[in-house]
Amino acid sequence: MDFRFEYAPGTIRYGEACVDALADELGALGAERALVVTGRTVGASEAVMDPIEAGLGRTHVETFAETTPDKRLGTAFDGADRVDAVDADALVAVGGGSSLDIAKIVAVVAASERSDDEIRATFEETGSVPAPDGELLPIVAVPTTLAGADLSMIGGITARDGGLIRGGVYDRRLMPDALFYDPELFRTTPHGVLCASAMNGFDKAIETLYAETATPITDGTAVRALDHLGDGLPALGEGDRDDETMHDVVVGTILAQYGCSRPDGLTLSLIHAFGHGIARGYDVQQGDAHGIIAPHALRYLFEEVDGNRALLAEGLGVEADTPEGLAEGIVESVIEVRDALGLSTQLREIGDMGESDLPDVAEDVHEDGLMPYCPEGLNPTVDELEGVLRDAW
Repeated sequence: MDFRFEYAPGTIRYGEACVDALADELGALGAERALVVTGRTVGASEAVMDPIEAGLGRTHVETFAETTPDKRLGTAFDGADRVDAVDADALVAVGGGSSLDIAKIVAVVAASERSDDEIRATFEETGSVPAPDGELLPIVAVPTTLAGADLSMIGGITARDGGLIRGGVYDRRLMPDALFYDPELFRTTPHGVLCASAMNGFDKAIETLYAETATPITDGTAVRALDHLGDGLPALGEGDRDDETMHDVVVGTILAQYGCSRPDGLTLSLIHAFGHGIARGYDVQQGDAHGIIAPHALRYLFEEVDGNRALLAEGLGVEADTPEGLAEGIVESVIEVRDALGLSTQLREIGDMGESDLPDVAEDVHEDGLMPYCPEGLNPTVDELEGVLRDAW
């Protein structure tokens, strides 16, 4: 096997009360004035914000608590305005993937010499937020969900101009410079939100093992991630948040995304493309969409390619005497995790989706930017993707 692995993640800190060191890490980055970027709910949570503000100390200049799951471009413009107003020299993103994505777009907009109208016009035309040359504000991430959107160079965003426009930016400078994983902060997240996000993170480890861009390095972290998550997620679904469970699910999620987002490509493909196609247009959380589609997507994948099923089986603790047996055992393990997390099982459970929508969803999946990372030999047609969706219906 020939492979190239270029990866430069930020500093990772893990452990209870690790956010006490926020000011230290910001100092190492040369930053003195941090703007916290978060959502309204998290921003109003004393259990989250008190330790973060204490850890930031004098470096904390303001909290911008305006992010939403919609991830609107206008919110990023407002955030960039606050950067200018308080003369911030760093961003601290707190919460789920929405806050992390908005912080990345804020960094891009704050560094741009273009007007908001010019940036919006480019985004509406191309689906991309143009990243200027030069340095961007350093970003520190403090996740409170398990979606695994943290160790990433992608910032997703949406806008409305008649219809919904989705896009964002992919740039190595958007990899967070430091990441803080405090199990106590994850405990503050509501049960349903945490469980749904966990399915998204779990699928990152699954997909990393069969992606076209897989390497022996990511194989190692993904297998270890599945070992942790296979133990921790069922316990989490039962409401267990003891130290062992939280260690398994948080460390497992860190490992699941380690090496996923690199300058030469991603390790996400089929399941995440389905998740985008389902969740972008309908009233369903992306992790819930993953729970519905993952077993059906995997059955289709194993019909077409090997999908590195031996390593998947190793990570999930599946034993079987035949390749077919390994494939079915993997699918059943994924179903067991999904069901333990209490997630939806059929697309028909999504209230605003109709069966007549499935052809359009299949087209959306087929055009998703992650599909090129499917394993060699897997070349889905729109009709085949629609068939997977109908199986999930």
